[in-house]
Amino acid sequence: MNRLALIGYGKMGKLVAALAPDHGFEVALRLSSADNAGGAGITAERFEGIDVAIDFSVAAAVPATAERLAALGVPLVVGTTGWGIHHSALREAVERYDGGLLYGANFSVGVMVFYRLAEAAARLLAHETAYEAWAYEIHHSRKKDAPSGTLLQIKKVMEEGGYDRPIDVASNRAGSIPGTHQIGFDSEADTITLEHRARSRAGFAHGALRAARWMIGRRGFYEFSQVWEEIISQET
Repeated sequence: MNRLALIGYGKMGKLVAALAPDHGFEVALRLSSADNAGGAGITAERFEGIDVAIDFSVAAAVPATAERLAALGVPLVVGTTGWGIHHSALREAVERYDGGLLYGANFSVGVMVFYRLAEAAARLLAHETAYEAWAYEIHHSRKKDAPSGTLLQIKKVMEEGGYDRPIDVASNRAGSIPGTHQIGFDSEADTITLEHRARSRAGFAHGALRAARWMIGRRGFYEFSQVWEEIISQET
Protein backbone atom coordinates (compact mmCIF):
# COMPACT_ATOMS: atom_id res chain seq x y z
CA MET A 1 0.00 0.00 0.00
CA ASN A 2 1.25 3.48 -0.86
CA ARG A 3 1.16 6.03 1.95
CA LEU A 4 -1.13 8.99 1.34
CA ALA A 5 -1.44 12.32 3.17
CA LEU A 6 -4.67 14.32 3.03
CA ILE A 7 -4.48 18.11 3.27
CA GLY A 8 -7.94 19.33 4.27
CA TYR A 9 -10.37 16.95 5.92
CA GLY A 10 -13.80 18.24 5.03
CA LYS A 11 -16.37 16.38 2.92
CA MET A 12 -14.02 15.80 0.00
CA GLY A 13 -11.11 14.79 2.20
CA LYS A 14 -13.26 12.26 4.05
CA LEU A 15 -14.59 10.85 0.79
CA VAL A 16 -11.06 10.49 -0.58
CA ALA A 17 -10.07 8.70 2.65
CA ALA A 18 -12.99 6.27 2.31
CA LEU A 19 -12.11 5.41 -1.31
CA ALA A 20 -8.32 5.38 -0.89
CA PRO A 21 -7.97 1.60 -0.23
CA ASP A 22 -9.67 0.90 -3.59
CA HIS A 23 -6.70 2.62 -5.23
CA GLY A 24 -3.99 0.93 -3.18
CA PHE A 25 -3.53 3.71 -0.62
CA GLU A 26 -3.18 3.74 3.13
CA VAL A 27 -4.15 7.15 4.55
CA ALA A 28 -1.15 7.72 6.79
CA LEU A 29 -1.79 11.39 7.65
CA ARG A 30 -4.82 13.69 7.83
CA LEU A 31 -4.36 17.44 8.27
CA SER A 32 -7.44 19.57 8.86
CA SER A 33 -7.42 23.35 8.45
CA ALA A 34 -6.87 23.70 12.19
CA ASP A 35 -3.82 21.41 11.98
CA ASN A 36 -2.22 23.28 9.10
CA ALA A 37 -2.60 27.03 9.63
CA GLY A 38 -0.08 28.76 7.39
CA GLY A 39 1.33 25.40 6.37
CA ALA A 40 2.61 24.79 9.90
CA GLY A 41 1.41 21.17 9.86
CA ILE A 42 3.72 20.25 7.00
CA THR A 43 6.93 19.09 8.64
CA ALA A 44 9.64 16.61 7.70
CA GLU A 45 8.71 14.43 10.68
CA ARG A 46 5.03 14.16 9.79
CA PHE A 47 5.70 13.52 6.10
CA GLU A 48 8.46 10.96 6.52
CA GLY A 49 7.54 7.93 4.40
CA ILE A 50 4.62 9.70 2.66
CA ASP A 51 4.48 8.83 -1.05
CA VAL A 52 2.03 11.53 -2.22
CA ALA A 53 -0.43 14.10 -0.85
CA ILE A 54 -3.87 15.25 -1.98
CA ASP A 55 -5.11 18.77 -1.17
CA PHE A 56 -8.83 19.48 -0.83
CA SER A 57 -8.51 22.41 1.58
CA VAL A 58 -9.09 26.12 0.84
CA ALA A 59 -7.57 28.34 -1.83
CA ALA A 60 -5.71 30.59 0.62
CA ALA A 61 -3.80 27.60 2.05
CA VAL A 62 -2.60 26.15 -1.26
CA PRO A 63 0.53 28.32 -1.83
CA ALA A 64 2.13 27.51 1.53
CA THR A 65 1.17 23.83 1.28
CA ALA A 66 2.58 23.47 -2.22
CA GLU A 67 5.88 25.16 -1.44
CA ARG A 68 6.48 23.23 1.78
CA LEU A 69 5.71 19.87 0.18
CA ALA A 70 7.92 20.67 -2.81
CA ALA A 71 10.75 21.43 -0.40
CA LEU A 72 10.18 18.04 1.27
CA GLY A 73 10.10 16.21 -2.07
CA VAL A 74 6.52 14.99 -1.60
CA PRO A 75 4.44 15.15 -4.81
CA LEU A 76 1.09 16.90 -4.47
CA VAL A 77 -2.29 16.64 -6.19
CA VAL A 78 -4.31 19.86 -5.76
CA GLY A 79 -8.08 19.53 -6.03
CA THR A 80 -8.75 22.88 -4.37
CA THR A 81 -9.75 25.65 -6.77
CA GLY A 82 -9.74 29.43 -6.63
CA TRP A 83 -5.95 29.92 -6.23
CA GLY A 84 -5.28 30.82 -9.88
CA ILE A 85 -3.71 34.21 -9.08
CA HIS A 86 -0.84 32.27 -7.43
CA HIS A 87 -0.31 29.97 -10.42
CA SER A 88 3.03 31.46 -11.54
CA ALA A 89 4.42 31.59 -8.00
CA LEU A 90 3.45 27.96 -7.33
CA ARG A 91 5.02 26.78 -10.55
CA GLU A 92 8.21 28.66 -9.75
CA ALA A 93 8.36 27.15 -6.25
CA VAL A 94 7.78 23.60 -7.50
CA GLU A 95 10.45 23.98 -10.17
CA ARG A 96 12.90 25.61 -7.72
CA TYR A 97 12.72 22.58 -5.43
CA ASP A 98 12.49 20.10 -8.34
CA GLY A 99 9.19 18.94 -6.88
CA GLY A 100 6.00 17.50 -8.33
CA LEU A 101 2.52 19.03 -8.48
CA LEU A 102 -0.59 18.14 -10.44
CA TYR A 103 -3.65 20.39 -10.27
CA GLY A 104 -7.06 20.28 -11.83
CA ALA A 105 -10.25 22.27 -11.87
CA ASN A 106 -12.06 18.94 -11.94
CA PHE A 107 -10.90 15.32 -11.61
CA SER A 108 -14.01 13.67 -13.05
CA VAL A 109 -13.36 11.54 -16.14
CA GLY A 110 -16.79 12.59 -17.40
CA VAL A 111 -15.73 16.24 -17.22
CA MET A 112 -12.53 15.43 -19.10
CA VAL A 113 -14.69 14.04 -21.91
CA PHE A 114 -16.94 17.12 -21.65
CA TYR A 115 -13.91 19.38 -22.22
CA ARG A 116 -13.19 17.53 -25.47
CA LEU A 117 -16.81 17.84 -26.58
CA ALA A 118 -16.90 21.55 -25.77
CA GLU A 119 -13.70 22.14 -27.72
CA ALA A 120 -15.02 20.20 -30.71
CA ALA A 121 -18.34 22.07 -30.74
CA ALA A 122 -16.57 25.42 -30.48
CA ARG A 123 -14.22 24.48 -33.32
CA LEU A 124 -17.08 23.40 -35.58
CA LEU A 125 -19.00 26.63 -34.92
CA ALA A 126 -16.02 28.98 -34.84
CA HIS A 127 -16.86 30.48 -38.23
CA GLU A 128 -20.64 30.10 -38.00
CA THR A 129 -21.32 33.69 -36.96
CA ALA A 130 -25.07 33.12 -36.66
CA TYR A 131 -24.42 31.20 -33.41
CA GLU A 132 -23.82 32.93 -30.09
CA ALA A 133 -22.49 30.97 -27.12
CA TRP A 134 -23.02 30.70 -23.39
CA ALA A 135 -21.52 28.72 -20.52
CA TYR A 136 -23.30 28.09 -17.21
CA GLU A 137 -22.75 26.26 -13.94
CA ILE A 138 -24.54 25.67 -10.64
CA HIS A 139 -23.08 24.20 -7.43
CA HIS A 140 -24.04 23.77 -3.80
CA SER A 141 -24.29 26.91 -1.69
CA ARG A 142 -21.08 26.13 0.25
CA LYS A 143 -18.83 26.41 -2.82
CA LYS A 144 -17.04 29.74 -2.54
CA ASP A 145 -15.51 30.41 -5.95
CA ALA A 146 -17.80 31.52 -8.77
CA PRO A 147 -17.60 30.92 -11.63
CA SER A 148 -16.18 27.49 -10.89
CA GLY A 149 -12.70 26.51 -11.99
CA THR A 150 -14.33 23.92 -14.23
CA LEU A 151 -16.44 26.52 -16.02
CA LEU A 152 -13.40 28.74 -16.54
CA GLN A 153 -11.56 25.75 -18.03
CA ILE A 154 -14.53 24.98 -20.30
CA LYS A 155 -14.51 28.57 -21.55
CA LYS A 156 -10.76 28.32 -22.11
CA VAL A 157 -11.01 25.15 -24.21
CA MET A 158 -13.82 26.69 -26.27
CA GLU A 159 -11.56 29.66 -27.02
CA GLU A 160 -8.66 27.33 -27.79
CA GLY A 161 -10.98 25.56 -30.23
CA GLY A 162 -11.16 28.79 -32.19
CA TYR A 163 -14.38 30.35 -30.90
CA ASP A 164 -13.27 34.00 -30.61
CA ARG A 165 -16.67 35.65 -30.17
CA PRO A 166 -18.07 36.52 -26.71
CA ILE A 167 -19.13 33.60 -24.47
CA ASP A 168 -21.69 34.69 -21.88
CA VAL A 169 -20.82 33.14 -18.49
CA ALA A 170 -23.20 32.68 -15.54
CA SER A 171 -23.12 30.91 -12.16
CA ASN A 172 -25.55 29.98 -9.40
CA ARG A 173 -25.09 28.62 -5.87
CA ALA A 174 -27.96 26.78 -4.19
CA GLY A 175 -28.77 23.73 -2.09
CA SER A 176 -26.58 20.63 -2.25
CA ILE A 177 -25.96 20.30 -6.00
CA PRO A 178 -22.60 18.51 -6.60
CA GLY A 179 -22.08 20.37 -9.86
CA THR A 180 -23.76 20.95 -13.23
CA HIS A 181 -22.02 22.54 -16.22
CA GLN A 182 -23.64 23.47 -19.49
CA ILE A 183 -22.61 25.15 -22.72
CA GLY A 184 -24.88 26.21 -25.53
CA PHE A 185 -24.96 27.79 -28.96
CA ASP A 186 -28.04 29.62 -30.19
CA SER A 187 -29.08 30.96 -33.59
CA GLU A 188 -32.37 32.00 -35.17
CA ALA A 189 -32.57 28.52 -36.68
CA ASP A 190 -31.82 26.28 -33.68
CA THR A 191 -30.19 25.76 -30.29
CA ILE A 192 -27.43 23.32 -29.36
CA THR A 193 -26.75 22.43 -25.71
CA LEU A 194 -24.21 20.16 -24.03
CA GLU A 195 -24.41 19.39 -20.30
CA HIS A 196 -22.48 17.47 -17.68
CA ARG A 197 -24.28 16.75 -14.41
CA ALA A 198 -22.45 15.21 -11.47
CA ARG A 199 -24.55 12.91 -9.30
CA SER A 200 -22.08 12.86 -6.42
CA ARG A 201 -18.56 13.89 -5.47
CA ALA A 202 -17.31 10.32 -5.87
CA GLY A 203 -16.16 10.93 -9.45
CA PHE A 204 -13.95 13.79 -8.27
CA ALA A 205 -12.46 11.68 -5.46
CA HIS A 206 -11.72 8.66 -7.68
CA GLY A 207 -10.06 10.92 -10.24
CA ALA A 208 -7.88 12.60 -7.62
CA LEU A 209 -6.75 9.20 -6.31
CA ARG A 210 -5.90 8.01 -9.81
CA ALA A 211 -3.92 11.21 -10.31
CA ALA A 212 -2.13 10.62 -6.99
CA ARG A 213 -1.01 7.15 -8.07
CA TRP A 214 0.35 8.63 -11.29
CA MET A 215 2.26 11.33 -9.39
CA ILE A 216 4.20 8.96 -7.13
CA GLY A 217 7.89 9.44 -7.88
CA ARG A 218 7.15 12.05 -10.55
CA ARG A 219 8.51 15.58 -10.79
CA GLY A 220 7.15 18.53 -12.73
CA PHE A 221 4.10 20.78 -12.89
CA TYR A 222 1.03 19.25 -14.53
CA GLU A 223 -2.61 20.09 -15.27
CA PHE A 224 -4.97 17.11 -14.99
CA SER A 225 -6.90 17.64 -18.23
CA GLN A 226 -3.62 17.50 -20.18
CA VAL A 227 -2.46 14.16 -18.76
CA TRP A 228 -5.62 12.23 -17.82
CA GLU A 229 -5.51 10.04 -20.93
CA GLU A 230 -1.95 9.03 -20.02
CA ILE A 231 -3.05 8.34 -16.44
CA ILE A 232 -5.86 6.08 -17.61
CA SER A 233 -3.70 4.31 -20.22
CA GLN A 234 -1.17 3.32 -17.55
CA GLU A 235 -3.93 1.60 -15.56
CA THR A 236 -4.96 -0.74 -18.38
